[in-house]
Amino acid sequence: MKTNSRYFADVLATAVAPAIWGSTYFVTTSFLPQGYPLTVAMLRALPAGLLLLLIVRTLPTGVWWGRAFILGALNFSFFWAMLFVSAYRLPGGAAATVGAVQPLIVIALSRLFLGRPISFLAVVAGLIGMAGVALLVLSPNAALDPVGVAAGIAGAASMAFGTVLTRHWQPPVSSLTFTAWQLTAGGILLVPVALLLEPALPVPTAANILGIAWLGLIGAAFTYLLWFRGLSRIEPSAAASLGFLSPVVATLLGWLALGQSLAPAQLAGFAMVLASVWLSQRAMMPKTGGVRPIRPAASPAPANHPV
Repeated sequence: MKTNSRYFADVLATAVAPAIWGSTYFVTTSFLPQGYPLTVAMLRALPAGLLLLLIVRTLPTGVWWGRAFILGALNFSFFWAMLFVSAYRLPGGAAATVGAVQPLIVIALSRLFLGRPISFLAVVAGLIGMAGVALLVLSPNAALDPVGVAAGIAGAASMAFGTVLTRHWQPPVSSLTFTAWQLTAGGILLVPVALLLEPALPVPTAANILGIAWLGLIGAAFTYLLWFRGLSRIEPSAAASLGFLSPVVATLLGWLALGQSLAPAQLAGFAMVLASVWLSQRAMMPKTGGVRPIRPAASPAPANHPV
């Protein structure tokens, strides 16, 4: 069983991922060509996934092929497509905070798929977080485009399902291998959609290449390794609440790098979001000095296949 100090170390490591994801909105609007959300999502996922596959040299077998593509669609293909649509159509802070309902969806899905009891404190924390992000987004400069809002909500629901199913389907392989499977599957699913629905990407500039490299290597390969590792060690509801750090970082970047203003209401929103994250971790904190380690899902262990 894990001690509370180890538990909080796992929480802090997992929190790095959504904090870095908060930079997605700044990078998308400042470094990438506008109007290619599906192509950008594909370029973020597929090269990173293939690179990790070359490192782990392990392919899924049996049922894990289907699960890899389902999770790849939920965590990457559909989620990122909606994320980039939202990022293109909304201000950075607004795009990052539209999906604030995700922790509450995860709480409900954890009850449905994992049999976890619904914690009153976790629900309260989720509602406080939603109120906090509302204060962050409802600034005088925040223009709420309906399509962008709908895309953000759809993306949040997709990742909520992906978060819970990732925990439900823990594979008998390392987090690095599991990340490689999902990134590659998600990127493959995006290839035909991007080719059919979007024009050819123009010749990339140095800024475009830098933006894609950041989103792929740091914002995908590195952060999702931390995220999937965290989902194998802490409760999905606790991990989902850490997603509130993304709009905080996005809004701070908008203030620091883009000259966006911070109203008093937004400062109150920051405080409420941080309080929500703290309450969520308290709700999910081990009550008896530790939590039992996650056992992999029952299925034959995949054989190693050189890539």
